[in-house]
Amino acid sequence: MMALTFPLALLACLAVVSITTTLGAGDEGLYVNITILHSATAKGAVCLDGSPPAYHLHPGHGSGLSSWIIELDAGGWCSSIPDCLDRSLNFSGSSKHMDRRAFFAGVLSNSSEQNPEFYNWNRMRVKYCDGSSFTGDVEQVDPDNKLYFRGSRIFKAIMEDLLGKGMQNAENAILSGSSAGGLATILNCDNFKSLLPNDARVKCVADAGFFINGRTISGTLDIQEMYENVVALHGSAKNLPSACTSTMEASLCFFPQNVVLYIQTPLFIINSAYDSWQINNILVPEYLDPQRVWESCKKQISNCTFSQRLIIQAFGLEFLKVFEGLTPSFTRGYFITSCHSHGAILSTNFWFSPTSPRLLHKTLAEAVGDWYFDRAGFKHIDPYPCARDCK
Repeated sequence: MMALTFPLALLACLAVVSITTTLGAGDEGLYVNITILHSATAKGAVCLDGSPPAYHLHPGHGSGLSSWIIELDAGGWCSSIPDCLDRSLNFSGSSKHMDRRAFFAGVLSNSSEQNPEFYNWNRMRVKYCDGSSFTGDVEQVDPDNKLYFRGSRIFKAIMEDLLGKGMQNAENAILSGSSAGGLATILNCDNFKSLLPNDARVKCVADAGFFINGRTISGTLDIQEMYENVVALHGSAKNLPSACTSTMEASLCFFPQNVVLYIQTPLFIINSAYDSWQINNILVPEYLDPQRVWESCKKQISNCTFSQRLIIQAFGLEFLKVFEGLTPSFTRGYFITSCHSHGAILSTNFWFSPTSPRLLHKTLAEAVGDWYFDRAGFKHIDPYPCARDCK
């Protein structure tokens, strides 16, 4: 897949690292009011602070009336009581602090010019307030801090609400999400499919959610330790795909590289081999950079020193090694870029615009559309051999 070998590829990068994909000035979209699902509290489906979950729904029309796209919001994870307590005091752990309106753009846009395939579908954003990628379910409430770990119940309650609003008659449906929501999409993909009619076209699109079990610059597996703590704290094991947890430690099934092969529903993976969140948090977490020598580099690849680019290049090659090691699947699709970025599907400038990044001359919207509607498969990794700034 890589035309140049490391480190010769890096030398080529140094010559062209200033080449970037320049995107448009800004997204055009709409704002959609929040729906607080008060009925979910009776089922124990609540945010970290015990408040009801929420979502934003923009109804479909015309040919899209029986089609649904569900977007699971981003927001990382909490792996300890203090961490979850902090989240419970803001929008990432409580509906009391959420914005009353959400911006819809990219795959959620209502513009046929910016979102030609899905603009008139029922489109929604599920607010993320549990810190476990919608996998947690602990009956006992933390006695000292009154914290609830109920992410899986939130997912189920919101899906049940949508089924009652017409999704039970869906002809087409997509579960999607970015970052922690992208991981949640992978982990909940088959559950989503099981809720819908057997004859519906149901697929999943995970954006920036393929987090690898990578080492830090000091050689430690911090992300693995964090996932171990997330799974233990939130009681996630019973809600992870059993085909995976029966073969390995449950927390390892939080990693897409271990769980994707067990997903039966068609899945499309959008990611960068040089994902900026993973470089900033898995490879170079802040505590390992006390002098902030990585600060400028982590913001923009063209600011990196030779040695920093060498380390980032090695991380990208490790990502590709992991990704290309997945068991092949006829129904899986993917769009793997070399952008130093994190998340694309909710940005019109990354999703579908004259300046959007392209692979095989297709925008992300075109690749996903062709794959979803079975017009053509799409499995492509950017041959550019190193990280680039895609602004």
